Amino acid sequence: MARKPAQTPAPAAPASRRTKNRQAITFEHVAHIAPHQALVDNLIRTFALDAVDYDGIRQATAEHVTSAAEAFGTALNEKALAIHLQRIVGSYVASAHGAAQFYGTKVTTARDLTARLQNEDRDDDRGGPLGLDDKATRARQFAAQTGVQAFALLAAAHGAIEAYSATTGETWKPYEAPIAPSATVARQSAAAEMAAFG
Repeated sequence: MARKPAQTPAPAAPASRRTKNRQAITFEHVAHIAPHQALVDNLIRTFALDAVDYDGIRQATAEHVTSAAEAFGTALNEKALAIHLQRIVGSYVASAHGAAQFYGTKVTTARDLTARLQNEDRDDDRGGPLGLDDKATRARQFAAQTGVQAFALLAAAHGAIEAYSATTGETWKPYEAPIAPSATVARQSAAAEMAAFG
């Protein structure tokens, strides 16, 4: 019986040293993709959902973040406190961003399912027996709930940003890591510097 020649694994491709430039998530971007007050009011009315107290959530979050910052006392200097709060606010904004994106995908799903149900030529897309919720109805209801949740998390992010400004006296901006030079450029630079020594 002939043996198969042993296969040598292909050499692994060198790992990319480039860091991906991810766009910073700003509050303005989140507010743009999240549902606004009028839309949320419409969702609440149409789907019989509980109202969202945007101002109450915003104020409570601002008070919470401010109180937590004050609790540090002198344990953190101004710079350390600003860095800590920058990260805390960033997590609030990231949470609201994730919820707003999730809402967008659920609205798309609900639209697609509803459009398929309205196509009279496809029996397999029709709803269930009378009195039972079909898939499209559940998708619309779930999309509405995620919209209300995204709006509530937007309010929390808004409050956290207000607390940051009140505590630090600065406007919050998302953290952007400095772009590290590639290893090749660093090596070339080091070689040029060493050559200067003769």
